[in-house]
Amino acid sequence: MWKFQTELNNKQPKYRQIINAIINDIEKGILKKDDTLPSINELSFEYDIARDTVEKAYKELKEKGIITSVRGKGFFVNGLKGSKLRILLVLNKLSAYKKFIYYSFINTLGTKATVDLQVHHYNAVLLKNILEESRGKYHYYVIMPHFYEGLETVNIIEELEKISKDELVILDKHLPELKGNYLSVYQDFENDIYEALESGDDVLSKYKELCLVFPENDNYPFEIVKGFRKYCSHYNKKHSVIQSTETVKLQKGVLFIVIEEADLVDIVKKAMEKGYELGKHIGIISFNETTLKEILAGGIATISTHFEAMGSTAATLILEKQSIKIKNPFSLIRRPSL
Repeated sequence: MWKFQTELNNKQPKYRQIINAIINDIEKGILKKDDTLPSINELSFEYDIARDTVEKAYKELKEKGIITSVRGKGFFVNGLKGSKLRILLVLNKLSAYKKFIYYSFINTLGTKATVDLQVHHYNAVLLKNILEESRGKYHYYVIMPHFYEGLETVNIIEELEKISKDELVILDKHLPELKGNYLSVYQDFENDIYEALESGDDVLSKYKELCLVFPENDNYPFEIVKGFRKYCSHYNKKHSVIQSTETVKLQKGVLFIVIEEADLVDIVKKAMEKGYELGKHIGIISFNETTLKEILAGGIATISTHFEAMGSTAATLILEKQSIKIKNPFSLIRRPSL
């Protein structure tokens, strides 16, 4: 028998909550055609709702053709015509990589869903406002939980816990402190970079030093630094972490791992000026795969998550109504710069 779920802070009239709950569960596939609904008396008694309120909700649903009734047998689901899932996708920022995720997500969903896009710009307060304004309007809330502002006033875990676990999808970042069975497709930044570098240890061994260029104020996960240092410590590699390549004077035998495109171009230009051959005199590994890096300077090696896979996997699991946590693929792509 169908269960009516309501939110304590829902300010909608109870009859409207009943209507929306039934429609949402039909659209999600929880309620299917010809499924039996509770009687007016059962719903009224079970949830302490006035009988007239339940009757008003059922009457409107019948008038819209969403449910039907059979005298002496009860109320049954009739279904919706052309219904689609409604999904809210909240990214931390707009970038080329986020666009890969977005387009693979909507392309995989196809005509089965409509997706509204919002951006929280790493601001926890902005995300809270977005969620409060959208509560109850969507079947799924797909969120990238990267934050650097507003954390002194907003508890992100508490905000996410206000979303029903069967409606919550977490992308890109793993949140072990958020309990429950929700869908997540995530990167494990610390272990991803460690394992990627470890997979290339046979080539990395020719360099006397590894240098990670980690910008200080660009909101990148610090777990990247931790994974880099863990690899260098375990494999006894001389290493350093710098914020920019602006003042770097190239020396032979150094491998640079760069996150920003500007630092990548700067290293390539300096190598050309000194007549250094990439992959021989110095090495470069760039974060995040793009088609340009396949041809730039003869081919730039990358370590990257598979952005398209993140979007398509999340969309597929939503359509399959699965609530599982999956680590997104991450790998080292070898090219001549390594």
